[in-house]
Amino acid sequence: MTAYYNEIDPYAAQWLRNLIDGGHIASGDVDERSIVDVRADDLRGYDQCHFFAGIGGWSRGLRLAGWDDNAPAFTASCPCQPLSGAGKRKGHADERHLWPAFYRIVAECSPSIIFGEQVASADGREWLAGIRADLEVLGYACGASDLCAAGIGAPQIRQRIYWVAYSTRGGPRTAQSGNCATEAEIRRSHPTSSYRRFTDGFGNSYRVPKPDVPFVVNGFPDILGRIRAFGNAIDPHLAAQFIIAADEAATLKAPA
Repeated sequence: MTAYYNEIDPYAAQWLRNLIDGGHIASGDVDERSIVDVRADDLRGYDQCHFFAGIGGWSRGLRLAGWDDNAPAFTASCPCQPLSGAGKRKGHADERHLWPAFYRIVAECSPSIIFGEQVASADGREWLAGIRADLEVLGYACGASDLCAAGIGAPQIRQRIYWVAYSTRGGPRTAQSGNCATEAEIRRSHPTSSYRRFTDGFGNSYRVPKPDVPFVVNGFPDILGRIRAFGNAIDPHLAAQFIIAADEAATLKAPA
């Protein structure tokens, strides 16, 4: 077992187990406890640790980017509900604001590299500024990009802030090995014949493919679970592009 997955939603947790059994993501254990209850000793022996794991997008993204399953990394897609315009927008006062719990784990474990993503909004950018300050105190150098899944052909907008933190004590990770996906495989297209118009916050208009997730149908309650899981997931192909770019940037900045 090379990976640890922390996911509190039982539906998504079972999905993770199914994906592990199918060989689609790194082999590992799924922990359904709250991250608040996780301690550093629980993570000993694991190469990769995925928090708020959802349906394994970060593990899949690392593979697509050419990382071996035993290449060490922490990932975290911290809950966006406290920062989402669709929610109550309680921000740091929301009980789902779980960055402090993840920060404690990072401080205890000192991983060499951390990848994460957050909702791309004014609140999300404020959140990012705070976590960058926190991580820099622990000796990490951070970078981030505001990316759109539709930009690589996905049938959805899914605008997210992707971020990375490298430990300045251990130096950047520069070596890749294993089954490296080609850029053509990552920049895949999604066949579809229907589109919708999207206008961003700057007034720019885009033609974006409509998702092919089926509508909710009476008598098929499992569709609700799938939509909830998809809604909380990242696009692993976009994550892979970010991972590759972060690797290249770290390599360029590495001391000779």
